[in-house]
Amino acid sequence: MKTVIRKGRVVDPSRGRDEILDILIVDGFIARQGGSIADDDAEVIDAEGLVVAPGLIDIHVHLRDPGQEYKEDIASGTRAAAAGGFTAVACMPNTAPVNDTLAVTEYIKNRSLRDGLVRVYPIGAITKGLKGETLVEMGELTAAGCVAFSDDGRWVADGDLMRRALEYVKPFGVPLVSHAEDTTLTAGGVMNEGFVATDLGLKGIPWVAEDAAVFRDVMLAALTGTRLHICHISTRGSVDIIRGAKMAGVLVTCEATPHHLTLSEEAVRGYDTNAKMSPPLRLQEDIEALWRGLADGTIDVIATDHAPHHRDEKNVEFNLALNGIVGLETALSLTLRLVEKKVLTLSEAVDKLSCGPARVLSLPGGSLRDGAAADIVIFDPEEKWTVDPRGFLSKGRNTPFAGWELPGVVHRTLVGGKTVFCRT
Repeated sequence: MKTVIRKGRVVDPSRGRDEILDILIVDGFIARQGGSIADDDAEVIDAEGLVVAPGLIDIHVHLRDPGQEYKEDIASGTRAAAAGGFTAVACMPNTAPVNDTLAVTEYIKNRSLRDGLVRVYPIGAITKGLKGETLVEMGELTAAGCVAFSDDGRWVADGDLMRRALEYVKPFGVPLVSHAEDTTLTAGGVMNEGFVATDLGLKGIPWVAEDAAVFRDVMLAALTGTRLHICHISTRGSVDIIRGAKMAGVLVTCEATPHHLTLSEEAVRGYDTNAKMSPPLRLQEDIEALWRGLADGTIDVIATDHAPHHRDEKNVEFNLALNGIVGLETALSLTLRLVEKKVLTLSEAVDKLSCGPARVLSLPGGSLRDGAAADIVIFDPEEKWTVDPRGFLSKGRNTPFAGWELPGVVHRTLVGGKTVFCRT
């Protein structure tokens, strides 16, 4: 089977490429690229005026499967991913049951092969049941296909246990992924601590809860020499700590979410539960620090922390609402807003959403080099659309961006040369 993507603007940060090219795909792999490729036997995809980039990779997604399929499942989650331009996702382990055993890892892999439209990579738990007490069998789970380990949603509070986890995982060549939030400092908090929380009468979560946890985990990574990835950083302090650690040679990477790069604590006014998340939305000064961290390479990845919930879990008073929002179908557009603001170039934006995630978790993808699997997104970076959650392919509708006009429309997503999403 042959396909030619014709006259697209090929943006491939992995090779420093940004030019108008044709791409020939043969049997699911990129065969060659050039100024003009003619093949009478090939299907032709006209990409003139559109960007052709490596498929996006989201390394922080909650597919809720197994156990919470009323919120999301692998079929619906990967449909949403494809619609957002993602060709691969890594799914967090806080399912029911938790992905802390071989059986659950194999279930996710088998279900993904059956129902998934994009590539799905399981992330295993660090501790059994996410309880922070006993380490999982990391060697067994790595062999089964886990690409990292995380107790996401919970911090491993026991410092000695976290040290042993870092030492244990090191020989397997995969990173530990930390939800850095000192819960002894957050108990009962529901938004950022500050003027807005006081004004709304809500208990706040101080910035130090994140910064202290980031600092401890970075120091443990320095001690053990193990790869550490920090989830969804949200404070200027976290940016500074990680920047300094990288300069000192610590093997640490980090991510920021589109919502933490876009929204401040002001979004909580009106008690909008779609603005309730963990970590909480912070100050404009924090957002601007995150922008600087993106621009100078301190922040390696933009990841969604896609967290679908049923409407009954959000349509409650603010204190009782669950944390999190959906993000797979808005991530590219929110990142392109940063291009409009000149925080990032288009090539840098693609790197944060594709090449960077592939590097952090050592995943296939993130490149359009000859011989690579044809995991490709084709999009118009300037075309506008209005966010309407009723049209989401995710089961989740919990977004604070409803009604926003955003740049960037995905026209087609291909996985292994096969179209898995096409805008009609």
